[in-house]
Amino acid sequence: MVYRFADFELNTTERRLARAGEFISLRAKVFDTLCVLVEGHGRLLRKDELIQKLWPDSVVEENNLDHNISKLRRALGEDGTKKFIETVPRQGYRFVAEVTAPVETDTQTKPDQEHAVVPAPPLISQEVRFFTAADGARIAYSVAGKGPVLVKAANWLNHLEFELKSPIWRHWLPILTANNTLVRYDERGNGLSSWNIHDFSFEAWVRDFEQLIDELELEKFSLLGISQGAAVAVSYAAKHPERVDKLILYGSFARGWMNRPIAGEIERRNALLTLVRLGWGKDNPAFRQMWTTLFMPDGLAEHQNWFNELQRVTTSPENAVQLLDAGGRIDVVDLLPKVQSPALVMHCSGDEAVPITEGRLVASRIPGSQFVELPSRNHLVIHTEPAWPIFVRELSQFMGWRL
Repeated sequence: MVYRFADFELNTTERRLARAGEFISLRAKVFDTLCVLVEGHGRLLRKDELIQKLWPDSVVEENNLDHNISKLRRALGEDGTKKFIETVPRQGYRFVAEVTAPVETDTQTKPDQEHAVVPAPPLISQEVRFFTAADGARIAYSVAGKGPVLVKAANWLNHLEFELKSPIWRHWLPILTANNTLVRYDERGNGLSSWNIHDFSFEAWVRDFEQLIDELELEKFSLLGISQGAAVAVSYAAKHPERVDKLILYGSFARGWMNRPIAGEIERRNALLTLVRLGWGKDNPAFRQMWTTLFMPDGLAEHQNWFNELQRVTTSPENAVQLLDAGGRIDVVDLLPKVQSPALVMHCSGDEAVPITEGRLVASRIPGSQFVELPSRNHLVIHTEPAWPIFVRELSQFMGWRL
């Protein structure tokens, strides 16, 4: 993999760092530290995470990491006007330079295309805030963009900071903030929100969403629900029709896996829950790849790598089990006919994480809704596949955007 930032080129495969074509020599661990920082660019990498990645089989002190960072800063020529590595006191480090990476197409990439580079979309600027839920849980939310408010209900696995430069979300976020003020939040038990909680129920998710809306004093807004976030969005829209202007549901379901008439589904999901208890958060790529393949079977390497990492940094094994169990118990089918706002329902045709039959059920029960089938096997559409321009077109027409 080749990354470029400022006038540097970092080739992680050949273990080479060059500046304006001139090779820069780095000790092995210093080079490894740079690779980890650049691959996670834009995200806060905590010290314990960095130490685990760099010295997985050793016990070392933090000053070893600090020493590597100091060496890197000198090698990169940091000074008062140029900064590559940001220190977050008592927490860790963040690589803040803009990074571009190779275009990855398919296994038949032509030799002259292997090092084609496209700049990553610019980072959106967000303000992260917190509110305290009724049971004391601290819920993190962010506000970005300008215009009419669009609130995104939390889906399974969120991280407000980590998502900003992820290859899965970085093409979504500029679209969602181009014409609207986008409000996102991390669900209780994961991301920047409180992990040490006791109530993971769907009812608690809905109460958190209602409190967020009250916190922002929103009278009218559009509502986006993705995956399990769609059930929260449906619940809110059915109970507060006067507040929801438009409803967008993507990869949605109104009944969790425990309530679907699919042969063997409960046994399969319970087996997955057991694997979560045993392997979540561990440095086991085989385990994480299982989930990644379910959600992103046609994702490129960068998408799958990011989804693997998302699982590790977003929540604990215990919380992951609780969240999956609560999602499996969802049943808002009876609320669908009570939705009064215009609704757009989109679903990928080959989605294995949430079968398209669930999306069709949602659309069939919401009066007057539009249903769009997207040609993809991924749970979240990526920008390199034909489904993405269709998604953007349909969403833009429904919202009345000019892109």
